Amino acid sequence: MSMVLDKNDTVLQRLLKERIGVFPILLYVVIAVIVFLAAEFNKIPNDMIGGFAVLMTMGLFLEYVGSRVPILKDIGGKVICTIFLPSAMVYYGFIHASAVNAITSTMKNANFLYFFVSCLITGSILGMDRELMINGVVKMIIPLILGSFFAVFVGLVVALLFGVEIKRAFFFIITPIMAGGLGEGAVPLSIAYSEILHGSQAEFLAELLPAALIGNLVAIILAGVLRRIADRKPHLTGNGVLIKVSEKDGGEGHISDINNHEAIDFNLMGGGLLTSCVLFVFGSLTSNIFGMPAPIILIFAVAIAKYFRLLPAYIETGAYQLYKFLSSTLVWALLVGVGVVYTPWKNVLSALTLEYIMICTSAVVAMTICGFYIGRFLNMHPIESALVTSCHAAFGGTGDIAILTASDRMSLIAFAQLSTKFGGVAMIIFSTMLLKFVS
Repeated sequence: MSMVLDKNDTVLQRLLKERIGVFPILLYVVIAVIVFLAAEFNKIPNDMIGGFAVLMTMGLFLEYVGSRVPILKDIGGKVICTIFLPSAMVYYGFIHASAVNAITSTMKNANFLYFFVSCLITGSILGMDRELMINGVVKMIIPLILGSFFAVFVGLVVALLFGVEIKRAFFFIITPIMAGGLGEGAVPLSIAYSEILHGSQAEFLAELLPAALIGNLVAIILAGVLRRIADRKPHLTGNGVLIKVSEKDGGEGHISDINNHEAIDFNLMGGGLLTSCVLFVFGSLTSNIFGMPAPIILIFAVAIAKYFRLLPAYIETGAYQLYKFLSSTLVWALLVGVGVVYTPWKNVLSALTLEYIMICTSAVVAMTICGFYIGRFLNMHPIESALVTSCHAAFGGTGDIAILTASDRMSLIAFAQLSTKFGGVAMIIFSTMLLKFVS
């Protein structure tokens, strides 16, 4: 964000008028110096207070940098900078240990990631049009399935061209890209591989992780490209709405124009916060019963509540307002945490070979293109269809947030989670069964 600049201003005057986030640059420098000194003298609280101080300070600056670097800014630069620069900084020792500890405590012990995802899922679903929500879930399955097959086919063709063994390309490069992230993707996949191939689970995990990270990076870049295409060709996008709908149908993919423009009510936001947390707790409570992860149960629970109007309209409004608040204010802080805690830089470096990058890139590009064109035939907005399909390559919920942030389409978070989670589970089951057969 920057203030209005006069063309006659000197360089210093222009600099002083700049803002990093909402802060004038001089005030931001004061904030950054305080946080830096606290870290250097080991005075950063090892809790959410210290964690947010570091995360938000870094997030605002890296978002500022990513939005201004030529070329990079047009392909998701803000997301790339806020995830991968902190990852590299931790690896090379540029972030003090006390700051890393505070970030880790916030992301893992306080579970900021799941809190953020829960609020986004609840608010985005309760903010949808009821009919569009159901139609979207049904229709997204087709481009997801076809996109997955196309990604495998293209990825294997590229592997052959580079002389990479088909078995290695499929099981250790393409599969982890579409397995659903780390905890619900690469980890269970590595356990299955270790049992089938009688090897070390840790070694298999180290081999699977780079593909998942590179695939997610490619998806982020594609999301930035799709955003640019949407800006230039608005007829291809629904601006965050997946299913096309005519004006006479009245659906818009959100609560309504009245609620979208309604004054912020902090009491209602509090109600939305409690609703989001309780529904996630319900998912945790019943995860063993239904045999599904808590975030997936959360999606179904919120969708059922929305479709059958089980919640008062004002609670839906509060959840939607909370979703808008979090997606506007804390997303960059979250992505810094993702980079520090969940994106090991050494794994990224290990994947930087031409054939590895080309296989990952071709698979994700093929999947996204397939989603774009199949969506057009299913009365879906091509940009949104491509994005939801590409989220099959997301690194779990963090990857979904990164992809949708790069595309400025956070309202698709529920569909993205379904694409990542269900697509990932299906890919793990298929791959492990196939590995048993060919081993």
